[in-house]
Amino acid sequence: MDNFPVFIELVENWAWIGWLVLIALFLVIEMLTLDFTFLMLSFGSTVGLVTDLVGLPVWAQVIIAAVAAAAFILFLRPPLLRRLRRGEDPTKSNVDALLDLRGIALQDVTQISGQVKLSNGDTWTARSGSVVAIPQGSPVAITAINGATAIVRPVND
Repeated sequence: MDNFPVFIELVENWAWIGWLVLIALFLVIEMLTLDFTFLMLSFGSTVGLVTDLVGLPVWAQVIIAAVAAAAFILFLRPPLLRRLRRGEDPTKSNVDALLDLRGIALQDVTQISGQVKLSNGDTWTARSGSVVAIPQGSPVAITAINGATAIVRPVND
């Protein structure tokens, strides 16, 4: 128990190293995630480092760093994410582009087999999404893609 004051003094004297380790750790994790969350935590740790250099006690450093990190996450991260995603192409691609796409049944489409020609010109193996079979020549719409099979529903135009 006599060593406890020595331990507290040791922590207070070397807290700046802990803040530097946290900053580096959060930056490395941020490079792997690219979500700005750990970047905000590293900013909060930087505030903690500054409070240590000012000479505040460790408990105050931790509280101030936590409040700063929370503020960065709540107020700085959302506009950064919006700015980052501003240039994204809003056009759907891959499977997302096929959902709700219309077509014509080339063969009777059942829960087991069938074939459809889509409005984009592709021909797909298809299955009915319901118990009802879709007769050849009927208009269909894709509801899901399961591997290389389109799950379709009849369209009542």
